[in-house]
Amino acid sequence: MKDKNVLPSCPVEVTLQLIGNKWKVLILRDLFEGTKRFSTLKKSVEGISQKVLTENLRDLEKNKIVVRKVYSEVPPKVEYSLTKLGKTLKPIIDSMYIWGEKYKNNNLEEL
Repeated sequence: MKDKNVLPSCPVEVTLQLIGNKWKVLILRDLFEGTKRFSTLKKSVEGISQKVLTENLRDLEKNKIVVRKVYSEVPPKVEYSLTKLGKTLKPIIDSMYIWGEKYKNNNLEEL
């Protein structure tokens, strides 16, 4: 996890620092459905390269939002899932979904 002494003073900025790029949000969206293998995430997060997916998963893992489980078998099997901390982000992603759906459907008066 990022050192609390170097985190920004603004809580919104802290959240953005941890999950504030489109790839991380889309990875989280998919992991809320349950545990996923790397290849499944690669297919579901449209447009992400293998390198960028790997970097984002490592960053989420480093910040205790995602856990990586490696099975010792051939070929190697790796699964990703949300930690307890990661699951607490669900209301944020749900709010983004609701807002985006209203905007997309031109329900601007509901925003």
